[in-house]
Amino acid sequence: TKAFTVSVATVNQVTACDYVGIVSGNNEPDKFKKAGFTAIKSEFVNAPIIEQLPMCLECELVSYDEESCYMVGKIVNVSVDESVINENNKIDVQKLQPITYDPCNRDYIALGNKVGNAFSDGKKISNCNEKS
Repeated sequence: TKAFTVSVATVNQVTACDYVGIVSGNNEPDKFKKAGFTAIKSEFVNAPIIEQLPMCLECELVSYDEESCYMVGKIVNVSVDESVINENNKIDVQKLQPITYDPCNRDYIALGNKVGNAFSDGKKISNCNEKS
């Protein structure tokens, strides 16, 4: 359909997200149901959104390389559940509790601790006041 979605896996859904990642839909057509997930149609692209995950990037396919399986998409919408929005109407990473995969140790790692200030901390090195 030249469209796809990327849902953000979360701490609360790590088991279900791992399950849908390791089980083929060809072998288990009800894998979403078994994981406790419901797929709903995106309003912006012809692809599903996992209703139980609080954040989803809705994308149009820009290019796909069959040899490398490298896919490039253009984000046309970001769906975010209000439960992960802060008082400034921004996504709160502490509420979202996204996870990432550590391939070296085969672990899932929770993200969310602030470690610095973007476009600011680096200025301390040379006292630069340049704007990017």
